[in-house]
Amino acid sequence: MSQDSRNNEHIDTPHGEGPPQEQGVQREEDLASVFLRETEVIEEAEEDGRTVRRKGIYLLPNLFTTSALFAGFFAVVAGINGDFAAASVAIFIAMVLDGLDGRVARMTNTQSAFGAEYDSLSDMLSFGVAPALVSFTWILQDIGKTGWVVAFLYVACAALRLARFNVQIGSVDKKWFIGLPSPSAAALVAASVWTFHSFDAEAFGYKLLMLVIVGAAGVLMVSNIRYYSFKDVDFKGPVPFVVLLAIVLGFVVISLEPSVMLLLLFGAYVTSGPLMATMRKLRHAPPSG
Repeated sequence: MSQDSRNNEHIDTPHGEGPPQEQGVQREEDLASVFLRETEVIEEAEEDGRTVRRKGIYLLPNLFTTSALFAGFFAVVAGINGDFAAASVAIFIAMVLDGLDGRVARMTNTQSAFGAEYDSLSDMLSFGVAPALVSFTWILQDIGKTGWVVAFLYVACAALRLARFNVQIGSVDKKWFIGLPSPSAAALVAASVWTFHSFDAEAFGYKLLMLVIVGAAGVLMVSNIRYYSFKDVDFKGPVPFVVLLAIVLGFVVISLEPSVMLLLLFGAYVTSGPLMATMRKLRHAPPSG
């Protein structure tokens, strides 16, 4: 065969029947495009009074949510490994990150339905499963069946609390939470484990006390007791100098004995709901006689 014949044979090759390497690259590109198309997040949103379809997710707020999810998972692993102080600290870190993701989304106008659902699932692990598992592996398992039943009660109440909160968005007064917020309930349980464990408080009385704390925190989450949300506090406006000074002093006090101070702080917040509810009932009760 002459050189011209070989050249003509190469030119007349049908389209798409190139070298195997090129065909493989084309197939890989097709698979990649199909994967991206099939896994793309598409949601409807209201913009300027009209419904639009939006592709993709916002990265910044979801990074905070992912970090909170990681902290919650770390708390579970640390609790299983018996490092209860680290597990408690991880729950508090998840609490801080959970408070930041929503604020970042509102500040950057990157709210989305995907972000709300992702945040709720992260909260379920960090503030539902993690506190119950940490408290159970530390001391509640010593009580037997009652211990794991109370731990499950807390997890179930956290799930119900989050589900109720999701469907009530926009229908309740933002100044108040209906029921104890799940991060505050988790903070109470984590601070209790951290404090009692650091003082080697493992007597039977402390086991009963943890049983009451975990059970009460779970029940308060699904109650109708109102808790102040602090959402009406203006963080952007000017404040007196003494407010900043009080915040600095608060950090100093907490740093002296973090576990005890956090337990006192969140214990006061948890009891504030029932106390205010009782005071309202007494104030509106008809006079006797």
